[in-house]
Amino acid sequence: MLIGEVARRSGVSARMLRHYESLGLLRPSGRTGSGYREYSGDDIRRIFHIESLRSLGLSLREIGRALDDPRFTPSALVDDLIRQTHERIAAENELLTRLRRIDAVEPADWEDVLQVVAFLQALGSKSAAARQRAALSSAGEVPVPVEALVEAVLRESEPNVAGALRWALARSGDGGTALLAEGLYSPVAEVRERAVQSLAEMPGDEATARLRDALANADVVVRGHAALALGTRGVAEAIPALIDMIVAGRNDTDAADALSMLAGDAATVDQAAVDQAAVDQIATGLVDRLAHGTTEAPARVRLTQALADIPGSTASDALVDLSQDGDRAVALTAAYLRRLRDAR
Repeated sequence: MLIGEVARRSGVSARMLRHYESLGLLRPSGRTGSGYREYSGDDIRRIFHIESLRSLGLSLREIGRALDDPRFTPSALVDDLIRQTHERIAAENELLTRLRRIDAVEPADWEDVLQVVAFLQALGSKSAAARQRAALSSAGEVPVPVEALVEAVLRESEPNVAGALRWALARSGDGGTALLAEGLYSPVAEVRERAVQSLAEMPGDEATARLRDALANADVVVRGHAALALGTRGVAEAIPALIDMIVAGRNDTDAADALSMLAGDAATVDQAAVDQAAVDQIATGLVDRLAHGTTEAPARVRLTQALADIPGSTASDALVDLSQDGDRAVALTAAYLRRLRDAR
């Protein structure tokens, strides 16, 4: 079969067939009387072998070794091809992500594009100072890809940088709220905690709704951060979780402060502004846990202390009763807190 017919049937151009021959990959078995290349059936099979190996990403040099060296084993080469392919895919995905983030900010001109590229590079820097500067720079006129900020804050372990990133996210609007909410269900505990801490600093109703959902999260740390944030936002749904934190001794001081804010601390807030339903729920919840037979002594002291800043008769009457409690530490704490309330 002559070269033109081989090219037509194989789909490999005559030029490429000559190139294979120049490299020693392919040698036509014969020549016609006029000197034209003539390919045998074995030659055709070799062409298809070459093309098949090329489709796997092998170089022509590697193909030559694979076809001609009887000691050549494919396993190592295939493993290497797999590794190279993974690396290439990762690089392409990284480029695609970067391009999408640039597109998301709708750059007005090439100067905007260059600024976004510089911002993304700084966010990915190994230098904590560079990452922090990038976060703080987002307050300027440079368009900021919110998705990149969320990704950065969820992986950031340096406290100062993480704080700057949370600040930047809070200023960026609520575009990152849904992405942060996804982080609440990460398999990595640190990521879940960073996500809820960031949501706690996000303003707006959507962030509050996501924090409400987080009260049912399986991670006790996530629930705690959500409860504290909701307490400062005046959301009564956080009350049971805040009381649980006091009982467990986990951020109990912060939890008591949040309950005080929810109740409208009588020492600092006009009584008319107090949400009576929240006050009753808090006081009753604290008293019920104090009376619970499984509540341990240290937890009862913490619950008693938490009653101090809860206005109303339920809390006052409970402190009177607790001043006669059989646990001396509880009794002394309640008596002291009663005197402070009376002094007010």
